[in-house]
Amino acid sequence: MMKFDCRRGVASGAALMAVVMLQVAPGAAAPAKADEPVSRLALPDNNPFPISAAVTVSAGTDIYFLSGAVPPMINKDAPKGSTAAYGDMETQATNALAAIKGTLDKLGLTMGDVVKMTAFLVADPATGKLDFDGFMAGYKKFFGTPEQPNKPSRSAVQIAALVAPGALVEIEVVAAKHKANPKTGKSAK
Repeated sequence: MMKFDCRRGVASGAALMAVVMLQVAPGAAAPAKADEPVSRLALPDNNPFPISAAVTVSAGTDIYFLSGAVPPMINKDAPKGSTAAYGDMETQATNALAAIKGTLDKLGLTMGDVVKMTAFLVADPATGKLDFDGFMAGYKKFFGTPEQPNKPSRSAVQIAALVAPGALVEIEVVAAKHKANPKTGKSAK
């Protein structure tokens, strides 16, 4: 139970203890260093899965919230609202991430600036199964590569359907970039 004393502006109880424990817990994510606008905590035990366990964004960093992106139609001859109009899961994930990359480009950002991702995934109506391997095949083209090694923290959830019939994936991201120094016009990193 957390109590808040409005007169003193302090919290007490279990919530305060949890905050204190997070600060001293072994292996807890350390705050970003002053010279490190964004720091990424790797998964434990050298797990190679291409996401970060946590990402810390320091003060002086702009944060960008991108709306969910669905893949564009790739087959205009396919029945409207069909999965065939958008392609399989790998194609859809790749194309949704390419759309996000295009939005980031317009903002002067890259996929390496993505710090948080939420992926909404739908089972293929033909099989009734979620093609998570297909999603990961598209995802791995953009994250944890030699050209772009940065990995966002990420959640992937299976949902019943998306607003766009036939779409199997919608992805939203948060990106962060250190503000430019007003005197030099250059970013710290």
